[in-house]
Amino acid sequence: MNDTQNPAATAKTSRPNRFVEKLLADRHSVPLSIALHLVPGALIVAVYALIAAPFTRAVGYPIFLAWAIALAIVLFPLQFGLLWLGKKRTGRYTMRGGVAHYREKPFSRGKITAIGIGFLVYMTVVALSLIPLDSFMFDTFFTWIPYEGAGGSATAYLDAYSRQFILITMLICLPFTGFTLPLIEEYYFRGFLLPRLPQLGKWAPLFNTVLFSVYHFWAPWTVLSKIVFLLPGVWFVWRKHDIRASIWMHPGSALLMTAVGVVAIALGIM
Repeated sequence: MNDTQNPAATAKTSRPNRFVEKLLADRHSVPLSIALHLVPGALIVAVYALIAAPFTRAVGYPIFLAWAIALAIVLFPLQFGLLWLGKKRTGRYTMRGGVAHYREKPFSRGKITAIGIGFLVYMTVVALSLIPLDSFMFDTFFTWIPYEGAGGSATAYLDAYSRQFILITMLICLPFTGFTLPLIEEYYFRGFLLPRLPQLGKWAPLFNTVLFSVYHFWAPWTVLSKIVFLLPGVWFVWRKHDIRASIWMHPGSALLMTAVGVVAIALGIM
């Protein structure tokens, strides 16, 4: 009996198609969207605890490196998953074909560059100004967090190590935590998940921003500050359908602050 006459074989071959169709649908149910927002964060914490932290402690490097490793182990396959969805729809590995949205480029390159720089400056300045809020939230509600180096300080995961080890760690992490991994997050959270919440209307950007902030399970004391400095850029991407704005804002700001940090450490300023 061939597969077309075998109900079990038919069901087996149709399941992946239904799965892909569900992910690529124009609308995700709210429970599905919540899961797709938060599961990657839970996986990052699991990889950190089981693999990255033991390895980093064994080699004697700052625990910040463990979080960079955990993020890479989870986010690179997540990016491949988006490309795989593109292959299922178009026959080639791509995020086009309805996988990642908001790539229509409604603004000229010059205009979006100016807008993006504005968001980059906004996020950088506001994020730095809200560090006292992060410290207050940590000291008030999250001192029980068991992660090594946890704290409201922007450099908590690097404290207590020599400048040489910190500099090596930052140089290793610069191309990853400084740009590539935030870029993957933007394509996934803003390009893939945000457009698939039309039923939430104007609340979609807030929903996406809150869940993205909570997704950072390794730093729950920063949820409020992340909502504040991310929401304007997320709203803009949702309203104007141009993901380049949040790419400028999020990976751009991460790259700027990481690069400045590396230079400051190298010069002995930090």
